[in-house]
Amino acid sequence: MSEPFLLFAAVTFVAVFGSSSTPSVARAFFVFGDSLVDSGNNNYLATTARADTLPYGIDSPTHRPTGRFSNGLNIADVMSEELGGEPTLPYLSPEMQGENLLDGANFASAGVGILDDTGIQFANIIRIGMQLQYFEEYQDKLSALVGRSQARKIVSHGLVMISLGGNDFVNNYYLVPLSLRSRQFSLPEFVRYLILEYRKVLVSLYELGARLILVAGIGPLGCVPAELALRRSLSGECDPELQRAANMFNLLLADVVRELNLEIGYVSFIAANAFNMHMNYITHPEAYGFITSKDACCGQGLFNGVGLCTAASRLCADRDEYAFWDAFHPTERACRIIVREFLSGSEESMHPMNLSTILARNPKV
Repeated sequence: MSEPFLLFAAVTFVAVFGSSSTPSVARAFFVFGDSLVDSGNNNYLATTARADTLPYGIDSPTHRPTGRFSNGLNIADVMSEELGGEPTLPYLSPEMQGENLLDGANFASAGVGILDDTGIQFANIIRIGMQLQYFEEYQDKLSALVGRSQARKIVSHGLVMISLGGNDFVNNYYLVPLSLRSRQFSLPEFVRYLILEYRKVLVSLYELGARLILVAGIGPLGCVPAELALRRSLSGECDPELQRAANMFNLLLADVVRELNLEIGYVSFIAANAFNMHMNYITHPEAYGFITSKDACCGQGLFNGVGLCTAASRLCADRDEYAFWDAFHPTERACRIIVREFLSGSEESMHPMNLSTILARNPKV
């Protein structure tokens, strides 16, 4: 990282965290990433990556689809609850104006990855570079509302969560037997390339004013119902190659977070090992109150993991009994388990500390 960046980091540390007399209001929340955290941005795009028809949203307050790839709330929504606020609005929503800007914004878009060529089959999605541009645009709107100085404080004291990487494997590297990326890179080479590109994204978030950044690793890709069905797992055993890919990615991501914090001189980034968190209830579903961690609640075919969740799909009666909602995404109940780990998990899952610890150290605006 360049010397100007390090100097900027040191100066900003004093500006952001040096005063304990700042009045306390609700902490803003900013979300970047993919379908695990998209709160409905894709509803406003001409894309096939959509969750705007039932039974998506069947357990939401309105019992109607919201654009979330969930039966109800997703990980970002549950995190908003824990921060004491309402679910953060999608940035493309017409309601994202006025005082709603003070709560933060959700820039995530289903189908995106770290790489621009990930998700091209979904057509019009908000790639991560555009999500960062929208973050800049958001700050201009916020400055017009509260002034530049206050806008900087809202962003720097807010919490940022980013979830990327899974699509770069399942919707890119492993999408077809001989994808362009799989011909270009061996798996270890591809993971290293992804991590280098992700590092640039994380640095950009910091340079745009983010100071509390939760970086969610990728879950056990080989265990999702879609992959169990695609690879025709007879006993529900997770695919070892995809599991290896996820583990490699998460280990290198934790290294990047460690390096960035050392270069900055304080803890700004936290790495969440989502693989470990998901594997806890996938391996022992009964201990978490699930009857299965293999079959999706909504779908068709083997493990209910074939195709999309639609009105024609087989739908389970009790979503709380299932770890997976559709072929790729967790149920709301599973999302709540993940967020609890974000907040209070051990160093095995949260590096260098859990979210509750760092939030307690850093005041709100």
